Amino acid sequence: MKSQIQFNHKIMKLINHKMNSLLSVALVAGLFFSCAQQNKSVANSAEVATSKTNISTQLPWSERMMQSEMKRFPEAWMLDFFKTPKWSYPNGLVLKAAEQVYKKTGKQQYYDYIKAYADELVNEDGTIKTYDIKKYNLDMLNSGNVLIYLYSVDKQEKYLKALQLLRSQIDNQPRTSEGGFWHKQIYPNQMWLDGLYMGEPFYVHYTKLFSTGTEADKAYNDIVNQFDVIQKHMVDSKTGLLYHGWDESKQQQWADKKTGLSPNFWGRAMGWYGMAIVDVLDFLPENHPGRAKLIDYLKSYSEALVKVQDAKTGLWYQVLDKGGEKGNYLEASASSMFVYTFAKAARKGYLPNSYKTIAKKGYDGIIKNLITVEKDGTVNLNQNCAVAGLGGTPYRSGTYDYYVNEEIRSNDPKGTGPFILASLELEK
Repeated sequence: MKSQIQFNHKIMKLINHKMNSLLSVALVAGLFFSCAQQNKSVANSAEVATSKTNISTQLPWSERMMQSEMKRFPEAWMLDFFKTPKWSYPNGLVLKAAEQVYKKTGKQQYYDYIKAYADELVNEDGTIKTYDIKKYNLDMLNSGNVLIYLYSVDKQEKYLKALQLLRSQIDNQPRTSEGGFWHKQIYPNQMWLDGLYMGEPFYVHYTKLFSTGTEADKAYNDIVNQFDVIQKHMVDSKTGLLYHGWDESKQQQWADKKTGLSPNFWGRAMGWYGMAIVDVLDFLPENHPGRAKLIDYLKSYSEALVKVQDAKTGLWYQVLDKGGEKGNYLEASASSMFVYTFAKAARKGYLPNSYKTIAKKGYDGIIKNLITVEKDGTVNLNQNCAVAGLGGTPYRSGTYDYYVNEEIRSNDPKGTGPFILASLELEK
């Protein structure tokens, strides 16, 4: 009996020890889970607070759209609906607008939004996440404007090194026989209108800040030559409109066998081109002979666009000269780009003041026909072409049917960015 009691005592002692150990584990796990839940709760509360913040309708449209973009895409790398951080041109486009909004308002949230993008993508040694210089992709230069701005503010060495890296791409960028930049390494012998905006504003701004003497003169001449090559090969003699792409080799399926031109006038391609001209003129020296040429190019470009502006709405179509054809639609990004270009050009004196009236008509058309506002004040820009290009895989033919059947979506940054810039111009 005594041995049985001793045995039971040992069993109970062992059970108690196990129970205490399990209780300790449970307490630690519970504490960890509680902290995790608390942290998650705090994070969720922040997200809820952000998502529930109303955007004031008393703000100007520039700020309303900028705040809406920040609400949709809490991190600037998310712009263009990216799921992971990526160095790309739409981010730079919206952040250029954010820079202008910050300069106008002084509100720190806009600057922080810009800086967070650069600090996420630029490493301390100046390398840039996801950027591959060997692709010689002009699109990758546009976000360099973000770094130019940030470096001007706080002189961080990593921004300068990243700028120098991007600028070094230009030195080895493949070119046509007349010195025009290929759009990308994978698109040999091709110039697209898009590329003028992607490369030249960055190139000219960098040159003004960091180059002098013969080096600067050479760069400025090179920049103007990009527009010269476009004007020589891509302007339609009948309408004055510019084709989307040109293949010097005339080998692409989309290229006309005599001219090398793609078959249609895509709205946003011409939008990129106009913005490129007015933004390059910000930094091209006043005494450079290329200024007069660029302003002449801008005038003929603008005259052609006014002729295809929709009389009723003031907007422009996805395929510019085929407004009445089946499937075509009034497109938001191109319309916003044209409004920005005309309003800025009129303000700067490159175009007659009548173009501000034309811009205002287009802008009013955007507000009336393409803008919707949620109950919380979030602003949507609708009817944006998501993307369009030439060639590639799957192959893009450049036909009318191709352009009008590409994805259409709301709040594409290639529309919202220019809309903010256009708003800022017309709010001045």
